[in-house]
Amino acid sequence: QVQLVESGGGLVQPGGSLRLSCVASGIIFSKNDMGWYRQAPGKQRELVARITSGGSTNYADSVKGRFSISRDNAENTVYLQMNSLKPEDTAVYYCRTSILTMRGELWVYWGQGTQVTVSS
Repeated sequence: QVQLVESGGGLVQPGGSLRLSCVASGIIFSKNDMGWYRQAPGKQRELVARITSGGSTNYADSVKGRFSISRDNAENTVYLQMNSLKPEDTAVYYCRTSILTMRGELWVYWGQGTQVTVSS
């Protein structure tokens, strides 16, 4: 059974930093691409950052230069370091992975989400 458990969210002032963690189980973590998404109230869920199994990364334009995604395969954990936070970064942040089965089916897994609130 695949499980993704996020932690690290909270309330932070504008300009502050947070580091989110997502611990994965039930998958061969080192072989999986991992992603962080976010969903603000009244908005669609959007990609924040993604890291491939090989370590390549890509970011949403809105977070480039401020956020950094990394992974620790020994700990089955993916991180999102968020610096210079802005009120518009306020959202629930979700960890995501997917598995392509031998039958060509794509199974997508999400964590439960962690709330990030940027406010003075």
